[in-house]
Amino acid sequence: MSSTEEIQESQDEFVKIVFRFYSELFEKEMIETLWCKPLDAELGIYQVDNIPFYAPLLAADDVVFAEKDEKEGGMLAYKQTLKESGNSTIHLVRLNDQVDLNDLLKQLVELGCNFEGVNENYAAIDVPCDVHYQPVRQLLDSLENDEVAGFSEACLSDLHQKQL
Repeated sequence: MSSTEEIQESQDEFVKIVFRFYSELFEKEMIETLWCKPLDAELGIYQVDNIPFYAPLLAADDVVFAEKDEKEGGMLAYKQTLKESGNSTIHLVRLNDQVDLNDLLKQLVELGCNFEGVNENYAAIDVPCDVHYQPVRQLLDSLENDEVAGFSEACLSDLHQKQL
């Protein structure tokens, strides 16, 4: 199999799902599309593969129900979360232009987190369920207290809440 065929095959394993939500930050309805892995496409069951950039109450590896929706141009549209992964999603905004966002992200990676960057000022952080949240929160609080970065806990799992 050629590398082009392997790439195509791996892309075929994932689908885009539309997530529609109201953003209190932007004070309007928004849409985010995320890559998801079909677990049972006939039943509309998918696993979120991305770290959500904006969608609240959603984390990487959550299992969701989606179905085709004509209001979304026939795309798959999120309907509900079936099973939470136990992961948490944090949205991080750099506040100090003198600090490199990548340096901040390295500190989070050292604690076991993953991330996807939107730009030089904003990133979505995945805190896996097997990472203890207290050290992550201490770092985030420190960055916020020092006015280096701000954060929001867009989706804080029950497990991570108990670790505070």
